[in-house]
Amino acid sequence: MTDRPNGLTYAQAGVDIDAGNALIERIKPLAKATRRPGADAALGGFGALFDLKAAGYEDPLLVTTTDGVGTKLKIAIDTDQHDTVGIDLVAMCVNDLLAQGAEPLMFLDYFATGKLDVDAAARVVAGIAEGCSQAGAALVGGETAEMPGMYSDGDYDLAGFCVGAVDRAGVLPKLDAQQAGDILIGLGSSGPHSNGYSLVRRIVERSGLAWDAPAPFEDGKTLAQALMAPTKIYIKSVLPQIKKGRIKGCAHITGGGLIENPPRAIAEGLAPKFDWDAWTMPPVFQWLAEVGGVSEHEMRRTFNCGVGLILIVDPHDLPDVLDGLLHAGEEAFVCGELAAA
Repeated sequence: MTDRPNGLTYAQAGVDIDAGNALIERIKPLAKATRRPGADAALGGFGALFDLKAAGYEDPLLVTTTDGVGTKLKIAIDTDQHDTVGIDLVAMCVNDLLAQGAEPLMFLDYFATGKLDVDAAARVVAGIAEGCSQAGAALVGGETAEMPGMYSDGDYDLAGFCVGAVDRAGVLPKLDAQQAGDILIGLGSSGPHSNGYSLVRRIVERSGLAWDAPAPFEDGKTLAQALMAPTKIYIKSVLPQIKKGRIKGCAHITGGGLIENPPRAIAEGLAPKFDWDAWTMPPVFQWLAEVGGVSEHEMRRTFNCGVGLILIVDPHDLPDVLDGLLHAGEEAFVCGELAAA
C-alpha cells in the first residue's frame, strides 16, 4: 500500500494505539496474579476459556452478571482517586452472583474514555485486579475503548461482567424451603457502596464543603476519601455458608436499598419484618440524612443504611451461620425475620 501525501493517522484522529498497547503491558501482571483453578488469566487472545471440571463442579449452572459504578465515578475523576473504583466494579457484579448462590469464576471489564490516560487507567485496573483477588475470580480480559468526542477531558466510564457457577442443587433463593420465622441476618456495609451517589453529590453540594475538606463523619479522612470507601465483597465469608446448605436466600442491597432488594430473595406469601433498632445507622448515613433533609423512607429505599447483604436462615442454623460470619471478620447481626405477607 503506497503512502498518501498529507494522509491522516488514527492518532491524529484522537486514538493512540500505542497508549492502548502500553496499558495492556501494564496490566498483564495484574491479571496474571488473579489466576485460579479453571482459568489461567492470560491476556491477548480473542476470548477466555474456563474449565468447570477443574474448578470442581459436577452439575453446574452458569450465572452471569453485569454492572457499573455509576456516578461515584464523578467523585473519582474530580478528585483524582482512581485506585478503588475497580473494587467497586467487581463487587457490584460478584455480590449479585452470591445472591444466586454462585461462585465468581472469571471477570471482564470495559473501560471507555475520550483520551486514554495510561496511568489513571492502570490504577483503575489495579483496583479491578484487587477486587478479583478478594472475590476469587480470574481477571481474564476486557476492552479499552478510546473514543474522542464521546467523553469530556478526563472522563471515563466502567462496566463489569462476571461469570460464575453453582451446582444445580445449590441455587438461591430456596423459595420452597422458606417459611415464616426464618431469620434475617444483616452484614455490615463499608458505606454507601456504589449506590445513591447522584443524591450523595447533591447533598455534598448543599453542604458547601469541598471534596478535600475533613469528613464531618469520619476522622482522619477528607470528604472524598470517606465517600470513596470501596464496596465490600462478601464472597469469601458467605460462600462457605452457602455451600454448607445453611442459606435459604441472599439479597444484595444495591439500588432500591432495604425496601426493594430483600423481596427479590423471598418467596411469595412472605415478607421481611425488619427490626430497625437492631443496628445503628453508620455516621456517613446520619450525615447524609441530616444535611440532605432526607426522609427515613427515602434513606431506606436509596441507600443500604449500613447493611450491604441480607441472608435468610433457618433459626436452627442461626448460631452456626453467625459464628462462621463473625470468625470470617464480618459485622453480622440479626436484623429481622420473615413473616406472612
